[in-house]
Amino acid sequence: MKWLIGFFIVIPAIELYILLLSGKMIGAGSTFLLILATGVLGAYFAKRQGLKAFRQVSEDLKNSIAPAESAIDGICVFVGSILVILPGFVSDVLGFLLLFSPTRKLFKPLIYRWIRKKMKNGNLIVM
Repeated sequence: MKWLIGFFIVIPAIELYILLLSGKMIGAGSTFLLILATGVLGAYFAKRQGLKAFRQVSEDLKNSIAPAESAIDGICVFVGSILVILPGFVSDVLGFLLLFSPTRKLFKPLIYRWIRKKMKNGNLIVM
């Protein structure tokens, strides 16, 4: 629950500061167009990567394979999609890192560790 404070207070404050700084340096119009462009580009990549993850999960299920890796990819793509659509440069960078497979691999060990911890504590049950 402690991370919620950072998520809802600190990160938006950082985003706002960077947006204001960007507006001052390159202008409000350019900042607006840059945010719009990253949102549209992010939505395109999110759709593309999301469909790829969905197809992989479907393929794994057809072949009677547990879709653990594919499911984690799908979760990363989903979270990355939300982050790139949100206005702000920090969220865009994190979102794009989660959308692309090579950089997504950096986050997977953290996600697996989090899932194992939740399962060990009994907070997450897998059937």
